[in-house]
Amino acid sequence: MYAIIKTGGKQVMVSVGQEIYVEKLDVEAGDTVVFDEVVAVKNRVLRVGTPFVKGATVTAKVDKHGKGKKIHIFKYVAKVSSTRRKQGHRQPYTKLTIEAIEG
Repeated sequence: MYAIIKTGGKQVMVSVGQEIYVEKLDVEAGDTVVFDEVVAVKNRVLRVGTPFVKGATVTAKVDKHGKGKKIHIFKYVAKVSSTRRKQGHRQPYTKLTIEAIEG
């Protein structure tokens, strides 16, 4: 059994017991989150929503919050020595464990 949920502007395929990393959610660690924006559910037969499946929910437990690996952004203009800029970025995330898929 699996489901496709929408969170953080992305669609993620999940199954029970799976650990996923999503864009940071505004909940405390240890709480549960219920996703009701379920795009598709497959148990015995595939149900695809228009745009979401009615009555389908995915329950997940928040394990932790953190930041991803640092990426480096370097911008410059060729042949101009004064136009160089280096910047780093670490994207915040939330680690979830999928507990149940209903619907």
